[in-house]
Formats: sequence, C-alpha cells, structure tokens
Amino acid sequence: MKLLRYGPAGSEKPGILDAEGQVRDLSGRVEDFAGAGVSLEALDRIRAIDVNSLPVVADPGRIGSCVASVPNFFCIGLNYAKHAAETGATPPTEPILFSKASSALSGPDDDVIIPRNSVKGDWEVELGVVIGRDVLYVSEEEALSCVAGYCTINDVSEREFQAERGGQWIKGKSAPTFGPTGPYLVTADEVPNPQNLKLSLALNGETVQDSNTDDMIFTVAEIISYMSQFMQLQAGDIIATGTPSGVGLGMKPPRFLRPGDVMEVTVEGLGTQRQTAVAAS
Repeated sequence: MKLLRYGPAGSEKPGILDAEGQVRDLSGRVEDFAGAGVSLEALDRIRAIDVNSLPVVADPGRIGSCVASVPNFFCIGLNYAKHAAETGATPPTEPILFSKASSALSGPDDDVIIPRNSVKGDWEVELGVVIGRDVLYVSEEEALSCVAGYCTINDVSEREFQAERGGQWIKGKSAPTFGPTGPYLVTADEVPNPQNLKLSLALNGETVQDSNTDDMIFTVAEIISYMSQFMQLQAGDIIATGTPSGVGLGMKPPRFLRPGDVMEVTVEGLGTQRQTAVAAS
C-alpha cells in the first residue's frame, strides 16, 4: 500500500493510492497516520478495506508529510561508506545516533526555509523507516518484522549549526521544514529488500547524489536491533538511515543552499519530493 496525507498544512486528510494511481479518501475510515495509526495492526485494518469503494480525490492539491507527527525522529550519521570518505571521517564502528526535532517534519514539496543566520545549509537524501510496533531488545533477524513502512526523507542540515557551534548535531538538523517526509508511506510488504534501493538528489536539475542503499555501513535491520538495545522504539517513530555521498559539504569547494535552489529527492519505489529553498522572513 501507498498511504499519503493531502490538503492544507494542519488540515490534511488520510488517503491511499489505488491500482490506477488515483488518490482515494480514507477520512472517517482510519485514524490519521501517526503513532498507533501506523501500527502493524492499523495497517492490517486498512488492508481489509475495499479501496475501490472509497471516494476518488480528483484534485488532492498539496501533499503533506506521510506521517502527521512522530513520537521520535531519529537519524543515523555517516552511514554510507562513500559519504564518510567525502567528509574525511573515519567510518563508524557502531551506528551514530542523533535526533531531529519533531517540529522539523514537513511536506515533501513544501518550501525549505533557510534559517536566520544560516550560512551552510545542506541536503541529504535518505531512506526513512517507520516503526510499526513497540520494540525493545529485538534481534537483527526479527528487526524488519517491526517495520510499518518506508518513505523518502530529505535530512536538511545546517553544517555550521551542526558542527561549529558546540554540543550535539541536533541544532543543525531541527529547523522548521528541515524534515520533508513522503510523499508516501509505502508499507513494508512492497519493499522486500531495503538494502537494494536507488536514491538520488538533484540540485537545480543537476544530479549531485546518486547511490544505492547497498552502500550503507549498517543495514536497516542492524540499525533497528542496535537502537533497541538502548531504548524502546515506538509505533510511529521515524528513523532516517543516513545519506550517500554528494552533499554540499563534501564538494570542493563546498556548495551550500541558496534561496531559489530547487531540490528533487527520490528513493526508488517510494516517491519523489521537490522543494525550493527560501530565506527566512
């Protein structure tokens, strides 16, 4: 299933794509897609609905984040071998964990607002993982059975805030609109192998990131199992699993976001985002 949310910001409705790619309205049939609304049990209830009986949405308009809110917005740092190399970092021996503020969540085609005092805004196409049940101490072998689905994420970053202002990375990852997510939550049964997905990002029409999730240092299963040794993951949590090479920080000279820049962000089978960078008012 490909689930989505459509409508004005703050008033989105839940929907599903039918076999012809039309949006069908799930309003009144399901909870919004957040927390228990994206649990494995909730997804099974959606599967039981006759999609063709649902109203067609002829003009869905704006597409919102595929999840309405998240208990936690987790991220994995330096998780692609070539990305670690381009930044000059030693590849990690354990997953590097950090978070984005949940208020960074935004729609896949919403503008990305460059924060006040920002000088080093950057882009990061990532495979997003949405957790489908509470998870603690899960094995790698069982980890993928806990996944509700997958989505495209742009882990927008401000490198000066992230690395030059002291403290933790979260400051450079959490500005409003720094978490474009979607357009779809694609259920796990449609992604049999999350370690073989092409992902790319084009800046102003030029492809700058072009890779495959097979370059990940730690697989999705390894990440979920590892995290569950330290914390309980919850239904509705998102994990952004790291970005491949081709970020602005790694260019020579570095190239950072400017107002008017357009990012097109794609993960194979999960949909494409398109954002325009704008200056904060």
